Amino acid sequence: MQQILSGIRVLELGQLIAGPFAAKTLADFGAEIIKVESPQDGDPLRKWRMLHEGTSVWWQAQSRNKQSICIDLRQPEGQDIVRRLAQDADVLIENFRPGTMEKWGMGWDALHALNPKLIMLRVSGYGQDGPRRDEPGFAAIAEATAGLRYLTGHPGQVPARAGLSLGDTIAGLHGALGVLLALYERDARGGQGQMIDVALYEAVFNLTESLLPEYHVFGAIRQPAGGALPGIAPSNAYPCSDGQYVLIAANGDSLFKRLMDLMGRDDLGNDPELARNDGRAKRANMIDEAIGQWTSQRTLEEILTALQSIAVPAGRIYTAKDIAEDPHYRARGVIKTIESAEGLKVEMPGIIPKLSQNPGEIRHRAPTLGEHTESILKQHGFTVEQIRTLKDAGVLQ
Repeated sequence: MQQILSGIRVLELGQLIAGPFAAKTLADFGAEIIKVESPQDGDPLRKWRMLHEGTSVWWQAQSRNKQSICIDLRQPEGQDIVRRLAQDADVLIENFRPGTMEKWGMGWDALHALNPKLIMLRVSGYGQDGPRRDEPGFAAIAEATAGLRYLTGHPGQVPARAGLSLGDTIAGLHGALGVLLALYERDARGGQGQMIDVALYEAVFNLTESLLPEYHVFGAIRQPAGGALPGIAPSNAYPCSDGQYVLIAANGDSLFKRLMDLMGRDDLGNDPELARNDGRAKRANMIDEAIGQWTSQRTLEEILTALQSIAVPAGRIYTAKDIAEDPHYRARGVIKTIESAEGLKVEMPGIIPKLSQNPGEIRHRAPTLGEHTESILKQHGFTVEQIRTLKDAGVLQ
């Protein structure tokens, strides 16, 4: 089955997470990804977190469906190669600090003049302009700048991090969306290529719901609330008798009534002041205390079985082990297995989202460093002698 993005060629110059995550998303749906890595070490993600025979298992998930070519972008000859590749590309993705591509003679104006159809995705901490454009920006800082970090954790404690680089992956998803919009404008409407400017903090800020509107209208600064969802009740994590926690989201009016009936709390279920969310939000602490008293007398499994019987949303807090053993994940096909170049089988998230006609696929494993350097350059007209000369000069690996 032909994939939706089959025939789209993407030149990925980024490293680590945000830019490469955008490229991975496009690759899953058929785009050809030429990943440019620095000689010797390549993308630093190859050495991040837990390694197997010297290579991160994260790399196997992030770089599936990609080809690796090693070019030293600091050398003029390397920059010339990238400009040549860009002439045949549909999309170029980079997540260097603003100004870096311009220093190399590969800024938007230069590349657009070279290939008017080229779409350029630029991901950075603070965007390509503005007073903070030159500051380095990583996910943790972006999450804090966007207001997310302040809300994460319990009142009076140090704001916690989610434990994942959400700022990067959220920016990567926004970047992939921008590329798809630009491709539609170019190919369906006869337009030209365009530049997409994604800032990490802005991608996270886009997800902050009512945070700013409530401050602007009411002067309200939302505070951290632990496991609760302020203003929406009841929705929290509650203790169980076996030492675990259960998540219960009974914030719909009928859901709240069914939960109170199950708990034997007709006094709350029939209270007209609690019939709607605005009334429940005012007494959320009292409601949470009542639910916590009920859950603390039962095991997690007992609670989940009871709430499932009355169709009230509830769940356990999953670990990686829980995910790997959940039959629903398997039935939905969202866990896939890839065999690495070293023969290691690695489970990872599959193709998301799910499309009925063009569902995407994992076509090949993550590449070894520089695995496709010669084959890609030959496809673009470089001779064997030219490639050898560039390797001898240290431009290629």
